[in-house]
Amino acid sequence: MNKTQKLKAFDITRLLDNEEAMAEYLSQVLEDGDNAELIRALGHIAKAKGMATVARESGLGRESLYKALSEGSQPRFDTISKVINALGLKMSIHA
Repeated sequence: MNKTQKLKAFDITRLLDNEEAMAEYLSQVLEDGDNAELIRALGHIAKAKGMATVARESGLGRESLYKALSEGSQPRFDTISKVINALGLKMSIHA
């Protein structure tokens, strides 16, 4: 008898349920140095926190936030900084 199981699609936003998990995820992405992946990760984290909340706390319009974090976008540094701050995260540089 051949049984077929349906698997649920992996949704990383379910794992991003606290600031520590968000920070660890973003740190790993930053180490890889892939700008497109950074934008994608910020989008995942923003979805986990709630896009409306992140838009409000960053001072960006919700539509602008979606556009800035969409595939192929190239948001300005100040937009990325606003989003990171709205997520309750901090950036730092280490030698």
